Amino acid sequence: MKHLERQLLERKTISMTKKAKDLYVTQENIEAGVMDIIQQMYKDDWRPDYIVGIVRGGLVPAVMMSHFLDVTMYTLDVRLRESADEEGPESNAWMSEDAFGVFQQGHGFKGKNILILDDINDTGATLDWIKQDWTFGCCPNDTYRWPEVWHNNVRFAVIVNNLSSDFNVDYHSIEVNKAEDPAWVVFPYEKWW
Repeated sequence: MKHLERQLLERKTISMTKKAKDLYVTQENIEAGVMDIIQQMYKDDWRPDYIVGIVRGGLVPAVMMSHFLDVTMYTLDVRLRESADEEGPESNAWMSEDAFGVFQQGHGFKGKNILILDDINDTGATLDWIKQDWTFGCCPNDTYRWPEVWHNNVRFAVIVNNLSSDFNVDYHSIEVNKAEDPAWVVFPYEKWW
């Protein structure tokens, strides 16, 4: 814990550069954002059993966090903007079963703590798709248990959170408001050449 506290105190201030209609996030912003999210989780006294990195943008921060926390990482391919020729988003039943949990006599339901991590919550469509898919993938008629799962043992984190998104995340580091400034957010792994 002391190592984490020292790392968090030494992190750099987040500053992004704006070029025309684009907002550029730097690698340093990603690193500081991952540390910021870890700090928020520690303040909540919450730790993931595993991290789910969303393909493509969530993979870099998920790998970084996985190594830092020494926690297993899995991927989930949810590309809603890709062409109609693609197979579509990846449904993952075993993750929804982990989230829902199993009933333990005398203890009730116990699901795994899962952190779903992406680079940006833009419109909220990707994260909402996961929430809907997992709900329908495991005990879809249980209207009591699923509301207990979301934002408790399954939490959502992003580096950049669009405040005008319809989806509320649990953890984020950088805020933008695309309703006020519709700049395109560019990450270092998208335009590194």
